[in-house]
Amino acid sequence: MVQNLDATYPTIVRWVMEYGWMEIGHDDMSRSFVRALDEGGLVWEGQEDYATLDDALQDLEAGLAAWMQEQHL
Repeated sequence: MVQNLDATYPTIVRWVMEYGWMEIGHDDMSRSFVRALDEGGLVWEGQEDYATLDDALQDLEAGLAAWMQEQHL
């Protein structure tokens, strides 16, 4: 079954189209596996590891939704 990213992760799509970018994967600069950033820097970061990429994206979707609501975006 093919899923549409716009429908599955609407907040992530809005974030990358309007506000900032996301990073996925491990690097030497951050402890988290998935992060959301804007021009000011780190906005949200997830856990060190996830069982699946979908789990990481679901966490990012929820984290960004909460952050955007707090910021009244």
